[in-house]
Amino acid sequence: MEYFPPALERLVEQFARLPGIGRKSAQRLALFVLSLPDEDAAGFADAIRQAKSAIHCCPVCQNFAEGDGPCPICASAKRDQSTICVVADPKDVIAMERSREYSGAYHVLHGVISPMNHVGPDDLRVKELLARVGAGDVREVIMATNPDTEGEATAMYLSRLLKPFQVKVTRLAYGIPVGSHLEYADDATLMRALEGRREM
Repeated sequence: MEYFPPALERLVEQFARLPGIGRKSAQRLALFVLSLPDEDAAGFADAIRQAKSAIHCCPVCQNFAEGDGPCPICASAKRDQSTICVVADPKDVIAMERSREYSGAYHVLHGVISPMNHVGPDDLRVKELLARVGAGDVREVIMATNPDTEGEATAMYLSRLLKPFQVKVTRLAYGIPVGSHLEYADDATLMRALEGRREM
């Protein structure tokens, strides 16, 4: 049976709480941190503390921001603030930005409606979205939640809430990934691909 001193065991337990990190990975990370020089380990701990104290939600889009003002995307004069792309998490903003195709604004919900996980609309940043759209400068809201049950339910719920504002509400097209074969696509993916087809 493995033996770790209590302090090391606590460190392993903390790493094991991270998403996607199992017990063995947590042990490797804990042992790696112990092998760091003191100044590197202190820098690692300081970076966590500083991020927790300095990072907050942007008052406009609810994405992560530093300082009192809006995030860099909301503050940019180059972004089209009349188009809002609604995503579930901050990591989805990073994914959208990687494409370099979108130049509008974002709204981060910080989750999706999931009754199984006891997450309802009141647990999300829905009121903030409605306030932004209600201000009157928004022409289109793009629903970019994941194409799973919770993501679809959240997109449908929000589109119903946005109907009275008379803004264009769209959904990301989903279909066959580049480089894949039709024979391996499931029925739902093929249906989405057909619905999202466009003229060439």
